[in-house]
Amino acid sequence: MSDQRPILTTRQGHPVRDNQSLRTVGERGPATLENYQFIEKITHFDRERIPERVVHARGAGAHGYFEAYGKIGDEPASKYTRARVLTETGVKTPVFVRFSTVAGAKESPETERDPRGFAVKFKTVEGNWDLVGNNLKVFFIRDAVKFPDMIHAFKPDPVTNRQEAWRFFDFVAQHPESIHMVTWLKSPWGIPANYREMEGSGVNTYKLVNDQGEAVLCKFHWIPKQGVRNLTSQQASEIQAKDVGHATRDLYDNISKGNFPEWEFAVQIMPDGPNEHLSFDPLDDTKRWPEDQFPLLKCGRMVLDRVPDNFFAEVEQSAFGTGVLVDGIDFSDDKMLQGRTLSYSDTQRYRVGPNYLQLPINAPQPGVKVYSNQRDGQMTYAVDGTGPNKHINYEPSTLAEGLREADKPAREYHQPVQGNLGRYQTSRTEDDYTQAGARYRSFQDWEREDLIANLVADMKQCPEPIQLRMVWHFWHADEDYGRRVAEGAGIDLEKAKALPPLPGRAAPGKRLATETYTDGSPAHQVAAE
Repeated sequence: MSDQRPILTTRQGHPVRDNQSLRTVGERGPATLENYQFIEKITHFDRERIPERVVHARGAGAHGYFEAYGKIGDEPASKYTRARVLTETGVKTPVFVRFSTVAGAKESPETERDPRGFAVKFKTVEGNWDLVGNNLKVFFIRDAVKFPDMIHAFKPDPVTNRQEAWRFFDFVAQHPESIHMVTWLKSPWGIPANYREMEGSGVNTYKLVNDQGEAVLCKFHWIPKQGVRNLTSQQASEIQAKDVGHATRDLYDNISKGNFPEWEFAVQIMPDGPNEHLSFDPLDDTKRWPEDQFPLLKCGRMVLDRVPDNFFAEVEQSAFGTGVLVDGIDFSDDKMLQGRTLSYSDTQRYRVGPNYLQLPINAPQPGVKVYSNQRDGQMTYAVDGTGPNKHINYEPSTLAEGLREADKPAREYHQPVQGNLGRYQTSRTEDDYTQAGARYRSFQDWEREDLIANLVADMKQCPEPIQLRMVWHFWHADEDYGRRVAEGAGIDLEKAKALPPLPGRAAPGKRLATETYTDGSPAHQVAAE
């Protein structure tokens, strides 16, 4: 039967022929500025709320400091990076950290089952570095063009203003890469006990670059010295009945009493390149890097020792961006990172204003001089755009009072890029189930029971097509996983197992076949038989 549904279009009325992938240079190459469909989609999405954040609206923050060990594991940090914030010991770098929930509104309870934001602003001697991550180490999607769709599905219904399980799972059911994150989120790990006893992760893949212009891929992690503690749904309900802001209270009370929370900072490192020997793409943020292959190498510690003086000025107006990096820390071609880098800072210019970086909470530390030549705009407070001669707000200038470019590193990092511009889904083994199954089997019994109970309750609120597809996914991750969800929710397991793979997706464990033009260049990808 032909599909009679209306065609998805842009706001200009152009039909959208691929809403699943950014345009990139080759399958694993960087995104390009002419991703007009994506830019139109994401910049409108950034402006959907005034003035509340579209995501991460409910938050709490604290000040503190970061100290580098000068080593990454047993090696000098300078072997991997020239970033002074990681190589120089004995320096206390000021930090501001904002913890948050993701999908809930500004006044939503902190007991919600939701990923937790973990954003750190390092005010280094070389300018700010923002590490914007979550408590969980993976994400729902691996292509930024899907982010507005994902958040729309997870946010309240536009008609009823209620969050609905069927909307969440209707989206997830069409994205097998989400099953890993769902397995984490619907377990007790989806409700951290508080912010102090919570891990943090940069989630995306970055690069470290050293003085020789050599780069390695890396992942960033925060390990709480207070230990990790999570809540079951029942425990969260009991807390919520008495206090909707328990995590903020816990954070502020402990800091005020001198029980300063502390995290160790660690990185995982992998050689730069395609790493074809791995069963997963290291640029795929829906996958973890196995710690037995890529151990957590400790390289510093962070202590939070001061609460904000004013919530609005410091927590609400704090602004983070994944593109805010210092020399020695660089972007990878992680498609979610590339999309977030545009979206985050664009959102702040809209939400707080074009001069949000002049606010004390967002400005670099006092010793870092700002000469940007940027001027004016709403709420301009100071002129930061000129050198000694205030008439010269441009570069270059023949006059001595103008500004000059900084000296270039002795050896620049030059990333080789080769490929055909197009929209790609990963052609690696479609292994969106192995890590989800391993996570399910790694849970303690009480964690697994809570996971199944939460999913069963959700499945009962979904129509049969969504139920069947979700059980199909769970069963491919682990047969016991799928069976227990099906039995608990009264879903026909055999009917679910008989479903074909999703259209355009390879069967689990298979690869995507790439059709080619007559000159041998790739045309598009189809599910392999």
